[in-house]
Amino acid sequence: MCGEKTVLYRHVLVLFSAGFAVLSAASAAVGADSERCQELGRSFQVAKPQISAIEESLTLFSAADGNCIALATELLDSGASVDARDRFGARPLSHAARFGHLEMVDLLLAHGAPIDARNLAGATALYTAAERGHVSVAQRLIERGADVKLPGRSGISPISAAAYAGSDAIVEALLAHEADERVPDDTGKPPIVYAAARARLDIVRRLLARNIDINARYPHDLTLLMWASGADEKVGETDAIEVVKYLLDAGAHIDDRDARGRTALMIAAEGGRAEIAAALLARGADPSLKDKAGKRAADLTALSSLRERL
Repeated sequence: MCGEKTVLYRHVLVLFSAGFAVLSAASAAVGADSERCQELGRSFQVAKPQISAIEESLTLFSAADGNCIALATELLDSGASVDARDRFGARPLSHAARFGHLEMVDLLLAHGAPIDARNLAGATALYTAAERGHVSVAQRLIERGADVKLPGRSGISPISAAAYAGSDAIVEALLAHEADERVPDDTGKPPIVYAAARARLDIVRRLLARNIDINARYPHDLTLLMWASGADEKVGETDAIEVVKYLLDAGAHIDDRDARGRTALMIAAEGGRAEIAAALLARGADPSLKDKAGKRAADLTALSSLRERL
């Protein structure tokens, strides 16, 4: 029995010390019937007569990560704390939200989990769900009264996290509950900047419909068109071009300059975004303009094929 208890304690400590346990996609998907849940449950049953309250709470984190409903229910009924914290200050509810486990979220809330509890970086369960794009969990937390305005790391709001993740459904739900679409994070970027930078057209469209100035200036004098033209390298050019074209159709100034004197075309050229640059040229972007360092778009690109077009 002692050996089983040691195995269980060591197992949950490893998960706990790692903060958010990383489960395989298959294990997380099959939930309570997973081999991982069954193994953890068997170890818990053997160790249960001698397990401490701290060990119960540590095991609850593992159960929340793996969506082990039966085990979590037993742990909660035995007194495991829904207010326990991992080394990052996160509660079991945030663990469940991180993996999108709606049934586990419901279970923890039913046992009094603090819905707006924040980790050491400030993130709540709602922020975590929004950041991961877990629509059903985010919607449930909002329905249950989660504060839609509490920011996470770097002052990033749940709506900015959802915009970055590309979840229009979460953005819609947050706006319906009075989330502020204009609130900037600690770097001065509001949700629509994240949407433009990640080429989230549906979200850009939704936010602009709320009377956001399409030519507003953000840190370093960047505009939405500039952010879209220099979209994250992980963003496909096809998606970015759609956002660029939408912004231009909606009235974005094509040759506005940022703090360095650079235009959207220059930004696209420097980033090697040949198709975006082509789209801007087709809409009248001026390739002869120079930035404050005296460089044209052609001087900023490393692509010889693009340089020839500029």
